[in-house]
Amino acid sequence: MLRRLVTWSYDRRRRVVALWVAAVVAASVLAGVAGGNNETDFTVPGSNSAEAVELLQERFPRFAGGTVDVVYTADGGVAGPEVTDRVAGLADRIAEVDHVIATEPGPVSPDQTTGVLTVRFDEAGETLPSDVAERVMELAGEAEQDGLRIELGGYPIERAERQEAGSETVGLAAAVVILLVAFGSVLAAGVPLVVAGLGLGVALGGVWLMANVLEVPDFGVQLATMIGIGVGIDYALFVVTRFRAALDDGHEPRQAVITAGATAGRAVVFAGTAVVISLGGLLFMGRDYLWGVALATSLTVLVVVAASVTVLPALLGFAGRNIDRLRLPWFRHGNSGRRTLSWRWSRVVQRRPLLAGLAALATLLALAAPALDLRLGNPDAGNGPTNFTSRRAYDLMSDSFGTGANGPLLVAVDLGDGDAQGSVPAVDRVVAGIEATDGVASVVPAVLNDAGNAAVVTVVPTTGPQEKGTEDLVHTLRDDVLPAALGGTGADASVGGTTASFIDDSEHTSSRLPWFIVGVLALSFLLLTMAFRSLAVPIKAAVMNLLSIGAAYGVMALAANGGWLGDLVGIESATPVPAWLPMFMFAILFGLSMDYEVFLLTRVREEYLRTRQNRRAVADGLASTARVITAAAAIMVTVFGAFVLEDIVFLKLAGLGLATAVLVDATVVRMVLVPATMELLGDRNWWLPRWLDRRLPHLDVEGDIAAPAPTAATNSGDAARDVLP
Repeated sequence: MLRRLVTWSYDRRRRVVALWVAAVVAASVLAGVAGGNNETDFTVPGSNSAEAVELLQERFPRFAGGTVDVVYTADGGVAGPEVTDRVAGLADRIAEVDHVIATEPGPVSPDQTTGVLTVRFDEAGETLPSDVAERVMELAGEAEQDGLRIELGGYPIERAERQEAGSETVGLAAAVVILLVAFGSVLAAGVPLVVAGLGLGVALGGVWLMANVLEVPDFGVQLATMIGIGVGIDYALFVVTRFRAALDDGHEPRQAVITAGATAGRAVVFAGTAVVISLGGLLFMGRDYLWGVALATSLTVLVVVAASVTVLPALLGFAGRNIDRLRLPWFRHGNSGRRTLSWRWSRVVQRRPLLAGLAALATLLALAAPALDLRLGNPDAGNGPTNFTSRRAYDLMSDSFGTGANGPLLVAVDLGDGDAQGSVPAVDRVVAGIEATDGVASVVPAVLNDAGNAAVVTVVPTTGPQEKGTEDLVHTLRDDVLPAALGGTGADASVGGTTASFIDDSEHTSSRLPWFIVGVLALSFLLLTMAFRSLAVPIKAAVMNLLSIGAAYGVMALAANGGWLGDLVGIESATPVPAWLPMFMFAILFGLSMDYEVFLLTRVREEYLRTRQNRRAVADGLASTARVITAAAAIMVTVFGAFVLEDIVFLKLAGLGLATAVLVDATVVRMVLVPATMELLGDRNWWLPRWLDRRLPHLDVEGDIAAPAPTAATNSGDAARDVLP
């Protein structure tokens, strides 16, 4: 089927290219006209914070939505009539903005230098339209004059300030250079970029349309863009490399395209499917926003895979033998083969496989060690860049009211059907219990609703929203303080607010991470077993991928903890890592590692089926794929690494972690561990019990391989020794 699709695309190349260009235009127009909005609901169904939200929505809507803190200072203090009148005017203008239900005067610092105006919305901060927060920011900017300074804090402002990732431009520029070095030809280097651009253009249009029916967070679009660029260029790189090799072997352009599509194209389809399957594990996490991330990224990968087997053959049809036109004289243009540096390196590893393997293992374990200190949570505005108003508001609040003022907790008290007077004793007991709790900086006087059946107590911790002390306080209130205060009263209380919701989300997600990893490993093991008819290959792949991902977690944890690496990438202080990020990284990296695994092992297996000499097959397979794997990995590293330049902390961490894993996988794993372990295992690499071989379906990722039948007289070990120097 794939061969027919590639052949059809080649023979009708004008029509195929026109259809893809039209698809990009249509997707862009539809996304602009009918695209949805980014939404993220971090509330965990059934959690304590979710109970608080439900109670407030039902009985106290004023406290159920998101908030923005308008933090203002003035040269002569904020108590004078001129400042108070100006702030009151700003409050009146903000009150007219859509979704605003109240503007309330907040505290003033003891030295009268800083004041707060609280803006309340009728929707949660995670789902509030960004244009609402942007309008509030615009009004605040207009009110700044004559020494009055205004900064805005709160989750809606943080979301509004997150611009779409712009560092992909840096990654693309680096990818161009790498492709030019790899191919030595401007035309050959340009084809993968065109394919990736067409695929990403269609995919992102689909993602924005998808946002109408699914919860697609803003970072979901950014991550999908990052992955789409990387795999789009890589997949096209694999196919173009095989096409050029077929031309060098004397094939006509049409046959070369068909050969490339039936071999490298098949591996691309398998690798892309592995990425999608790995991401599919996120669908079982029970969180809507993770579904959105998984489906947005999966759609992007599927579209670039489709581009690699349709529009790419069409473009190669136009290029034909001119694929190497516009050569660069400074670089070699030949394909990798015997006696290259990679071939000789494989021989070095194969002479001392145990020593090489142990050295590589020690390196990976050393890189992974910092992951033991990985702290999961949600970075707050204090980790943002100083050019963000949310960061400046955070600093002002911290200096004037303490860091805990940036993430107050809302204790929602369900008083049943009691009247307002009868409810007072229960509320007083709650307030007294909270005030006596370690880690509480202050308690705002409780507020009863009109019906007297619900109350809200605002608690300001002594620690910031992302700090471990705040998490401990939330659990202390839930487990000890509130049950003791309300025992025998018939009332109930829950701890909510944005900070508590983030804590519940992190704990829920991290608790499911081990099961997610096991599920992805099991499914990937099954796929590789069917593809390579071997038990050793999928076991090695699982272990090595875990080591690569562990190294990525370790480097990411080291950066998140601050210090020299954090300073290097722009993380000034220690920050927790969002709980969804290690899970997303595992899904992506396990799928992406299949690219190199499949591309390398298909060539190794091809050589093994042809010669039945394991040692020679490993060396020749590595030699023939090292150049393209190195180029593909370098592209991935630069595309992912460019996101370290972003202002958003989790994008920095995601880019750093993904780049580290790809770099480690393409160097330490593919260049050392793979040849070392395959040398140690010998022909056992390809062993599969006959009973299992008969029962497992065949999954062909190699395409058409002419493999002569093995002869009884051939001894692979003796033959291998014959070719060793």
